[in-house]
Amino acid sequence: MIFASMTFLWIFLPILLIIYFLAKDKYRNIILLIFSLIFYSWGEPKYVFLMIISIMLNYVLGLILDKTKNKLKKFILFISILLNLGLLAYFKYFNFIIENINKIFQIHFFETKEIALPIGISFYTFQIMSYIIDLYRGDIVVQKNPLNLALYISFFPQLIAGPIVKYHDIEEQIGSRTVSIEKFSQGIKRFIIGLSKKVLIANTLALMSDTAFDSDISALSAPIAWLRNNLLYVSNIL
Repeated sequence: MIFASMTFLWIFLPILLIIYFLAKDKYRNIILLIFSLIFYSWGEPKYVFLMIISIMLNYVLGLILDKTKNKLKKFILFISILLNLGLLAYFKYFNFIIENINKIFQIHFFETKEIALPIGISFYTFQIMSYIIDLYRGDIVVQKNPLNLALYISFFPQLIAGPIVKYHDIEEQIGSRTVSIEKFSQGIKRFIIGLSKKVLIANTLALMSDTAFDSDISALSAPIAWLRNNLLYVSNIL
């Protein structure tokens, strides 16, 4: 599901807002967590369980890290980083590593696999790691509520495209936050501006970029080649 889709704009978001504002404060984090998991599983129905396992694993490691002292803290931190980076490396670089091992040693003992890359795995993995690292440094207090930690990691507005949010930046908002008409209207305004940039500018430039990149590069003139590179750069920014 993408933010510019009709499913998100006319079904997902309105239903979420209605349920969220009708619910009592103590249930709102649970509602956001449920809808965040639905949002992710819309495009990744099986890999949502991978994300949940990753969250719970790091939740337990965080509790252990909080109770551990002295040199054992570094060991727990090492284990957490190793597991997180290992998971990321498997999905992103397994075939790359196997192909290079086979080429270097001139063997074909190891076989590549068809591995689908889970959406947003880089973002939520590094976000989990930032939580563990800050906890190790003593910059934050351990989150003892697994649902709140899960919400921090899986919160749908930044789940699949970032940015990576530091836990201490939103720690207070996860625990307690105030909602007002003024803040809500500011959020709607920012959303509309961002959506307009995406639909009216970025998507239009993407069509032009696709046309330019589908052309034979050897036949491009210098101005067109320059325009091609700049279109790609602007599209990526927007």
